[in-house]
Amino acid sequence: MKLAANTPSKTPLLTHLTELRKRLLYCLGFFFLMFAISYWFAQPIYTFLQQPLVDIFGPDSGRRMIYTGLHEAFFTYLKLAFFSAVFFTLPLVLIQVWRFIAPGLYEQEQKSLFPLFALTPILFIGGAALAFYLVMPLAWEFFISFETPGQNTGIEVQLEAKVSEYLSLVIQLILAFGLCFELPVLLLVMAKAGIITAQTLRQHRRHAVVVVFLLAACLTPPDLISQIALGIPVLLLYELSIGLIHWNEKTVATSLRDKTTHS
Repeated sequence: MKLAANTPSKTPLLTHLTELRKRLLYCLGFFFLMFAISYWFAQPIYTFLQQPLVDIFGPDSGRRMIYTGLHEAFFTYLKLAFFSAVFFTLPLVLIQVWRFIAPGLYEQEQKSLFPLFALTPILFIGGAALAFYLVMPLAWEFFISFETPGQNTGIEVQLEAKVSEYLSLVIQLILAFGLCFELPVLLLVMAKAGIITAQTLRQHRRHAVVVVFLLAACLTPPDLISQIALGIPVLLLYELSIGLIHWNEKTVATSLRDKTTHS
């Protein structure tokens, strides 16, 4: 579907629906392929996700993980495969969405929206990497510090994590950081829709601080390390969004002024 620059699409609705169906089936097929591959490699993937815990205990610690239901490990691997498939399919979905809507946009609209589509997977992966490589080691070390050695009159308190609970906690952290790092994309889209402005975000900066740390408390485990590690980067992204929106407003105002002058 090739169109001249600056010319919106006039393709019939049925053609659009057929193309949309084709792209959805393509994404769905890729998802099932990634699900099958992820399930086949579920054990190595789970071992990779265990690495922050292994680094704290040491490779020769003799520690173990347990499951208490006959079906628990199986469903844990299914959940892991589903999460991995979604993670790897997301960039393809964004590419297909862009290819579907781009021909119907003006050239200027394409230039303004393309960076948002490109930023979405980058920001999500950045947030997930921060959670895995920085937050998890610190949070796991904090939680493990509550282990107590056995005394003459006491019983040793030692962690024996369940495989399902550990995976749920890892996914919770990765999703929390990945989705919260999408804040600049959300704010830029709202700004382009005329819902907010840079000045609006500046005026509500104090409210944003409260909301961000409240969400961090709800989305992360109950420890200050995770909450602060999520709250501070999101607030920095909030400030970055203000700068980007302000720059975009100045660019649009300059463009309109130039058009008025030339006309």
